[in-house]
Amino acid sequence: MLDKAPNGKVSDLLNALDKALSTGEVEHAVDLFQTDCYWRDLVTFTWNIKTMEGKEQVRDMLKARLADTKPSNWKIADGEDASEADGITESWIQFETGVARGFGHMRLKDGRIWTLLTTMSELKGHEEPVGFDRPMGAKHGAERNRTTWKEDREAEATELGYSRQPYCVIVGGGQGGIALGARLRQLNVPTIIVEKNERPGDSWRKRYKSLCLHDPVWYDHLPYLPFPRSWPVFSPKDKIGDWLEMYTKVMELNYWGSTDCKKASYDEKSREWTVVVQREGKEIVLKPKQLVLATGMSAKPNTPKFEGMDIFKGDQHHSSQHPGPDKYKNSKAVVIGSNNSAHDICAALWEAGADVTMVQRSTTHVVKSDSLMELGLAALYSEQAVQSGMTTAKADLIFASLPYKILHEFQIPVYNAIRQRDADYYKRLEKAGFLLDYGDDDSGLFMKYLRRGSGYYIDVGASELVADGSIKLKSGVGVKKLTEHSVILSDGTELPADLVVYATGYGSMNGWAADLISKEVADKVGKVWGLGSNTTKDPGPWEGEQRNMWKPTQQEGLWFHGGNLHQSRHYSQFLSLQLKARMEGIPTPVYGLQKVHHLS
Repeated sequence: MLDKAPNGKVSDLLNALDKALSTGEVEHAVDLFQTDCYWRDLVTFTWNIKTMEGKEQVRDMLKARLADTKPSNWKIADGEDASEADGITESWIQFETGVARGFGHMRLKDGRIWTLLTTMSELKGHEEPVGFDRPMGAKHGAERNRTTWKEDREAEATELGYSRQPYCVIVGGGQGGIALGARLRQLNVPTIIVEKNERPGDSWRKRYKSLCLHDPVWYDHLPYLPFPRSWPVFSPKDKIGDWLEMYTKVMELNYWGSTDCKKASYDEKSREWTVVVQREGKEIVLKPKQLVLATGMSAKPNTPKFEGMDIFKGDQHHSSQHPGPDKYKNSKAVVIGSNNSAHDICAALWEAGADVTMVQRSTTHVVKSDSLMELGLAALYSEQAVQSGMTTAKADLIFASLPYKILHEFQIPVYNAIRQRDADYYKRLEKAGFLLDYGDDDSGLFMKYLRRGSGYYIDVGASELVADGSIKLKSGVGVKKLTEHSVILSDGTELPADLVVYATGYGSMNGWAADLISKEVADKVGKVWGLGSNTTKDPGPWEGEQRNMWKPTQQEGLWFHGGNLHQSRHYSQFLSLQLKARMEGIPTPVYGLQKVHHLS
């Protein structure tokens, strides 16, 4: 009977919650929560991505949204059992609202809700055609003038964007746009993906040749179609490019390659966009209701302006335009920056026979790939996790169930263990002059990524070259100016250079909104990315969620989608459901629309 105790605790609480919510007794519902509680909602209650922190915020949300949401049928998820460890009872849960089915996760502490995750799984009446509802495909029987699947697809490609308008246009055909396009396709939302490159995957193919995914395969699956079990742990850029191209084809996406998005504007009266694109030498005007910028958080280069850049005689470019090392054998190369791209490019240049110097202007968090995989990811994203029954969907939801407000508390012990395990490694780097940090609060890589999207390197080999001096290092200095054949640093050092690479990062995604729409709309939306943690490059006030990502913005009909492959996969589900609901005319009153505190 003891193994049934956690199920009983969870079922009793869910029954009490179900009763309180169904009868509108908000105070009874709130009393089921801990004082220091967190309710993270992905669309179901708020039509937003929103975390309520503390009982007061839970109360406010329920008072505003309970009558419309009509939640019911709360129970332990089918086929699941609750568990208990270290005083915390956990369970997968399921429930319904008036318009949707939901799935979630709950943690109980001292018999009350500590963390609650509620996510929208599907809209009632608009389910994806899977399982028993999958399409027939081939048309059996006899029919005059029947059309084939191929003919239907060709007709769609001919009509959509010309004689028939898409409901949604996605600007950006990288991993984010492709993942969202696949979700919308399954929901029968007419969508066109606009991409300036010729082929899907070119955004990977055209980067420097040593580029690979630094995240392991278990973390990187796309929706619906996971990588084969034999797929390599770390995907080389051209291999991931080919996968994206194949995926785009088999998922039947309307993908407009070699298409340049010129401008976009929104008509408040008709509530539709005018999107002007250049395709096949012609200007085409699209009229979608929804516009998604999936241009990537690493797509708007931050290229610095240094004195003398106009007179420098060698090659100079941002890391995003770096062609690779082959033409720079025996050259003197200076790479400005010390994060992922800088390390990758330095290592590739060294391998090709260049004389390479890295200029590190500020501290960098470095973590060995093996240590990150074993201590940081293994519980959720690893072969061991798969063998123990962990699925990608569950791993995503477990990670999503930890509120950002306390996520760093879970990360600090992980990176303390990594620091202890790799102490000699870090000592060697520091002896070489490399300036290390572990995040503002020692919470490591994931928090740095979520807060600012920069400031780290996952070491796949370059750090050894820095530690032994193969990659030369100048740290704690800036760039004063360039001459015709050198880089002058702030301490007066002169570095002879045939090549200068600016591995200086990327700007906020609302910079694309400024370029395509207007500065006014970009400012109306505000800064994209970051949590408002009041740490380096993530100014407060506290937001509690990623700014403007995957959720409504202050500009009606404008959405931002991006992040790494994990985020593109996970959050595309919730963005696609928000778009589908709007297309079908389902009321979507947004609770807690974020305010704008920072313009860029």
